[in-house]
Amino acid sequence: MKTARLTVWYDGACPLCLREIALMRRLDQGGAIAFIDIGNTDSVCPIDRQTLLARLHAQDAGGPILSGAAAFAAMWRALPALSLLGQLARIPPVLWLLECAYRLFLKVRPRLQHLVRRLER
Repeated sequence: MKTARLTVWYDGACPLCLREIALMRRLDQGGAIAFIDIGNTDSVCPIDRQTLLARLHAQDAGGPILSGAAAFAAMWRALPALSLLGQLARIPPVLWLLECAYRLFLKVRPRLQHLVRRLER
């Protein structure tokens, strides 16, 4: 297994995030991504923990910290099954649309989390 080249910080207390990360882990057969649950108090956070909890964040080795749609695009590029989608997200208008969709998702995320938690009981 190779060393992870991308780090992704996620909210392990979010049932939606857990499902998304579980899928990404299954697709990450080569170990290209290090997934860090920032809900775990032992996790090292490169920026403020509350900022990390508000949006998905990722960082390529030595690169800038990305958030939102840009972080998802970086994650997709690291996975062979989704790399084409990640490459398409490099096109500014595509990334802009993905970011708009992500911001809309963030507005309904608390309600969706509540619904998923109720369904899991």
